[in-house]
Amino acid sequence: MAESDYLDDEECAELIKPRKLINPVKSSKNHQELHRELIINQKRGITPHKPELQRVMEQRKRDQVVKQRKEAEALKKSDLEQELMKRQQRLEQIEQEKLDAEERWENTPEFVKMKGNLRRTRQEEGADVQVS
Repeated sequence: MAESDYLDDEECAELIKPRKLINPVKSSKNHQELHRELIINQKRGITPHKPELQRVMEQRKRDQVVKQRKEAEALKKSDLEQELMKRQQRLEQIEQEKLDAEERWENTPEFVKMKGNLRRTRQEEGADVQVS
């Protein structure tokens, strides 16, 4: 009979038996906790890392929903609030027009201002003569 290439237990007793090396990363506490968390999330169907496009699309969808809610709230304002908003806008518009007129007056040349002053004085003199 042919001899086998395998060694008997008696002959192996003197040899060093190979063992699997320990991976220091896998044996660390942080790695084990992270691995456990990933497994739990996978079972629940939650993926921790989403593709960038998917994250952007979800953010846009959330922004649209928020915008629609704000618009709906704006429409639901009471009549008093709406009237107050209209008045506030009118007052702001009038104030802006006054500022624009003052700015235009400041930017006009001096001779145009003097001419306007002369016209006013002539009109006032004419009004005094007619009243008397």
